[in-house]
Amino acid sequence: MKQVCVIGLGHFGTHLAQTLVRMGCEVLVIDAEEERVQAVRDDVHRAIIGDVRNYRMLASVITPSVTDAVIALGQTTIEPSILCTVNLKRLGVTNIRSTANSDDHAQILLAVGATEVIFPERETAERAARRIASPGLLDMFPLAEDYRIMEVMAPESVTGKTLGELNLRAAYDLLVLAVRDKDDVHYRFMPTADTVIRSGEIMMVMGRELDLARFVAL
Repeated sequence: MKQVCVIGLGHFGTHLAQTLVRMGCEVLVIDAEEERVQAVRDDVHRAIIGDVRNYRMLASVITPSVTDAVIALGQTTIEPSILCTVNLKRLGVTNIRSTANSDDHAQILLAVGATEVIFPERETAERAARRIASPGLLDMFPLAEDYRIMEVMAPESVTGKTLGELNLRAAYDLLVLAVRDKDDVHYRFMPTADTVIRSGEIMMVMGRELDLARFVAL
């Protein structure tokens, strides 16, 4: 079981910790405010009240089996997240992700050891904008460069046709990874060329963002 430490129990950190537990992770949470820690104590595996700027405190609770940490300390000041990142790096945590409130803050976090920077509001706004601009778009996940994996409601223009007939690789430079019925949570991965796309089905498609937008607009 992956062991993850979530530091900071604002709205983002709390929802993240609870979601990680539902996804099968063992979650340790840390926050300086007792009230916040008490609120999630029953939802996670371990909840600690502490100041993450204190190296000794972190060293006493972060074990070598904790491979991932997420720092979600809000946007009031950048000092705690920077010091926490330094401390986690010293403790040998492999993957350190932190929220940031500006590009400069992000650069500092990366310089002192963060492996990834998260802009919760910016990323949420971008995803919402995509869904507003392309109503058929259900979700999108970024990959390298401008490649994305997209969940999309199958356009009516493609329903009743096989993937072989559609030949999306040639027409849009897209790769269909999986399909599922809209009422089914389970995808059927690696569909064959004779798979028929039915009305209302959800498609998981990979490609460049511009090509994905063209496909959604069909």
